Amino acid sequence: MLLIKNAEVYTPEYIGKKDILICNEKIECISDEIREVPFEHEILDGTGMILTPGLIDQHVHVTGGGGEGSFHTRTPELQLSELVEGGITTVVGLLGTDGITRSVGNLYAKIMALNEEGVSAYMLTGAYGYPGPTITGDADKDIVFIERVLGVKLAVSDHRAPNVTVDELIHLASKTRVAGMLSGKPGIVTLHMGDAKAALAHVFEALEKTAIPVKIFRPTHVNRNEWLLEDAYKLLKMGGYIDLTCGIHPDSRPGKCVVEAKKRGLPMKHITISSDGHGSWSNYAEDGTLLEIGVSGVDALLKELVYMVNEIGFSVSEALSYMTCNVADALNLRKGRIAAGMDADLLLLTKDLKLCGMVARGKVLMKEAQVICKGTYEK
Repeated sequence: MLLIKNAEVYTPEYIGKKDILICNEKIECISDEIREVPFEHEILDGTGMILTPGLIDQHVHVTGGGGEGSFHTRTPELQLSELVEGGITTVVGLLGTDGITRSVGNLYAKIMALNEEGVSAYMLTGAYGYPGPTITGDADKDIVFIERVLGVKLAVSDHRAPNVTVDELIHLASKTRVAGMLSGKPGIVTLHMGDAKAALAHVFEALEKTAIPVKIFRPTHVNRNEWLLEDAYKLLKMGGYIDLTCGIHPDSRPGKCVVEAKKRGLPMKHITISSDGHGSWSNYAEDGTLLEIGVSGVDALLKELVYMVNEIGFSVSEALSYMTCNVADALNLRKGRIAAGMDADLLLLTKDLKLCGMVARGKVLMKEAQVICKGTYEK
């Protein structure tokens, strides 16, 4: 058992100073004061700090990404302590450009390792290509039969994409939709979006020609250029979901895009933010030559939260929603909120949003700003 005392609680909505009792990975009780617990328990003192839901990062290359500049540009595998330092209690892993030397089987193994090490981890099958790599041989079977698989990944409107036809996109989305229905999962098609002028044209045509629900298509990196972002706002207005990526460009930071979406009166609960952690960022010449490449960090999500609150002026509650409850709702997960019966994934932060403590699945992984639980092979 774990008892957190005297913290200012954001559920993400602010509910004041509370005590929270945690047992068996769940939040058991929230009260103004919990005086006595008739069992042995650990106490975390939250005096002077705020308590929030743990961050949910739905786009992380946990086995490494990159590779576009030959073998030496493959990015390294994620370590547990990176998630802890970034305040991420739930992660969704996926493959990127490289679905050849990287395998979905290896991705699954890493996801299970992260679960064993203490956080909550899920995955998408597939990669950039079509048909994408799978474990069972079919993306829909992966979703139905493998517990941790929530949906499928595909790249569109990118020079590295397989350039699927509208009919192929419809076929994949239809199978994924049914697989989600059969397994009680979101059954989503996460679309890596590139810089091609076509943007979301294939998605709009697929929606016009079929009865596929708009929520099945989940475009990410939509803030990478202005024409794609306009298409993303259009999809949002239709009731779809969009995912904004941290670190793409200072002028199109997720927080700034959220401000614009709010000005347009769009459904804010369908906006999410992710890090693209451990993926490579790259810049190309007009002829397609790779100019530079680097690695994205999973700490980008927490940095964006701080930026949105301290620089743009968001309330803590609203800024949190785009990386907690909105993501949880979009993925059908019992996470992203502080309430009795919810998963005990929590962060303790100072009033200026410096991370001091983290609880994942009821276990303390960070205390007094020190990581106390690291991955199996971390020093």
